[in-house]
Amino acid sequence: MRLVIQGKGQIGGTCRVPPDKSLSHRALIFGSFATGETKIRNLLRADDVMSTVRCLRGLGVEVHQPEPDLWTVAGVGGPNLKEPSGPLDCGNSGTTLRLLMGLLAAHSFEALLTGDASLQARPMDRVAIPLQKMGASVQGRTERYLPPILIKGGRLRPVAWELPVASAQAKTALLIAGAFANGTTTVVEPFKTRDHSERLLQFLGARVVTEGRVVSIVGPAKLTAQNLEIPGDPSSAAFLVGAAAAIAGASLKVRRLCVNPTRVEFFRILQEMGAHLEFSNEAIVNGEPVADVTVTGSALTAYSPMISQVPLVIDELPILAVLASVSEGVTVLSGAEELRVKESDRIRAMVSELSKMGAAIEERPDGWRIVGPCRLRGAQVFSWGDHRVAMSLAIAGLLADGTTVVENAECVTVSFPEFPNILSELGAQVRVE
Repeated sequence: MRLVIQGKGQIGGTCRVPPDKSLSHRALIFGSFATGETKIRNLLRADDVMSTVRCLRGLGVEVHQPEPDLWTVAGVGGPNLKEPSGPLDCGNSGTTLRLLMGLLAAHSFEALLTGDASLQARPMDRVAIPLQKMGASVQGRTERYLPPILIKGGRLRPVAWELPVASAQAKTALLIAGAFANGTTTVVEPFKTRDHSERLLQFLGARVVTEGRVVSIVGPAKLTAQNLEIPGDPSSAAFLVGAAAAIAGASLKVRRLCVNPTRVEFFRILQEMGAHLEFSNEAIVNGEPVADVTVTGSALTAYSPMISQVPLVIDELPILAVLASVSEGVTVLSGAEELRVKESDRIRAMVSELSKMGAAIEERPDGWRIVGPCRLRGAQVFSWGDHRVAMSLAIAGLLADGTTVVENAECVTVSFPEFPNILSELGAQVRVE
């Protein structure tokens, strides 16, 4: 599949974006070991989340969709999953694999977690090593524990663990394992990351304590099923909001969006760059703040994220690179080595493809340096098989002169299957070939 985008278009209007991917994964996985039936409204129907559904079913969890907008998860009430009959295929989803590592660490059977070629190139050591300290047996390829991952768990002991790299997925895997240990498991983060797991675990009845960068869970925790609703994903909204912010005269409202304080750093950075954002209709859903977000386009100025901000915008950095290329001034990104081991090497991918469009972007070991504003020009670019790279390049095409073709764009189904349609509904000239 390819996306063909006509540049210098205008967008505006009101829309909703896909449900939050992080919360969708967590609702399914936490519901799987809760007591009772978890009912989930507005679950994300994208490849990554369906990988979680498929793996949970492979572990004997009854996951059903009785209505178009309703999913149910019959919780097994603790470490009562069934031994899988074969490998558990996590597809392209690092979240699925890492969180299931934490869950399977509490089970005495052996399970093999695998995925596609991209996932098999992503290291799992930051989860595997502390899980071994807790008593699980974990094997992977190389000292970085590349998948497939063979794991056999059992009785876990609590651990106090300092993460070498800020990672919400690693933190969550350890909190899940800690929910089954007898005592308090503590995770220390180098920088604060998204806190969906802490909020949802508390909402379901676990005792979780957060003090700055230190998060603790008291085990064994007993979760009780609840009715959940998943709000819009701010990382998906970032592509549309970012596009509108960079187009003079554009006005866009995204409704019912998750505005968790650990997920809106991208919006704060946009405001620092000169974009005008307003939040309205604020509410709390499942312990998560939700609001409508309205952005008005204007001329943007460069902003270099602080290292402490990087973990909070790790998913939005590719679209920030696009916006930096059309902003006045110099943008320097540092401390973002994590981008090297995402679905692609996102540092190299964005430097390679934006350079084809005329951006003045220089690759650095842990980020990039961008001088703007550049007059982007349409080009034939490649997604690198990465959904966030593909969508960022589509927005670059919208801001460029001429026509941009994004090759291998089917990867957008990983998180935002409706992306081309919504962009078109908002006024962009986009077609799928």
